[in-house]
Amino acid sequence: MKLDARASAAGVRLVAHEVLGSTNAEALSLARQGERGPLWVVADRQTAGRGRRGRTWISQPGNLYASLLLTASAPPEHWPELSFVAALAAHDAVVEVAPDLKPRLAIKWPNDLVLAGAKFAGILIEGENGGVAIGIGINCTGHPAGMDYPATDLAAAGAPVSPAALFGALSVKMIGRIAQWNGGEGFSTVRADWFARAAGVGEDVRVRLADREIIGRFEAIDHAGSLVLRLPDGKTTTIASGDVFILPARPPARRADRNT
Repeated sequence: MKLDARASAAGVRLVAHEVLGSTNAEALSLARQGERGPLWVVADRQTAGRGRRGRTWISQPGNLYASLLLTASAPPEHWPELSFVAALAAHDAVVEVAPDLKPRLAIKWPNDLVLAGAKFAGILIEGENGGVAIGIGINCTGHPAGMDYPATDLAAAGAPVSPAALFGALSVKMIGRIAQWNGGEGFSTVRADWFARAAGVGEDVRVRLADREIIGRFEAIDHAGSLVLRLPDGKTTTIASGDVFILPARPPARRADRNT
């Protein structure tokens, strides 16, 4: 990947590879060796890419695979907030390089990017021993088939953007969003910006948990970023982690004809 000069202009060092097992794994390995960051680790291809909840992230060439290593950025309890920070930065970057996609672009809770309802980007936050890796995968020119959630890529959506051009925008946008977050002190503004770009607000969603599924209406996200659902019985519940599937809109109830 030929990296955009704006990345170094943003003040972040870069390590680029043709092939890695996982950019997140490499970033955390460097942290164990004493790397303090911030540092971007990027690869043209991953052989052991991973997503949330232990899933495999299919990592074919032509897409963007990048991890930002941060150390001593905030107490560990604030690290999950970086999912929202990174989702906003990725959204910002896509809007910059492919502005025509903006009306179809949204963020699916907590941190997947979707185009017209199909997923094209995901984020994985992993931390250990004071270091945290923000892993970002964005489908630029290809996407897997047969997934639980429909997938797409930028080229298929009409925006043939190279991984290098997208990374150039992402590296700059990430710095701005991390500054906004400010180690957790600015998360309320991050949360508000995220919610303004959220998919499925006010709609019925199905949330897949480790042991069950819940259906409800997506009402809000709370101060910690948890999903707030309105259940069919009128009560609300909050969900800290799960997979969201937006359900088809229910047709309006038909009124029965009445003879007068």
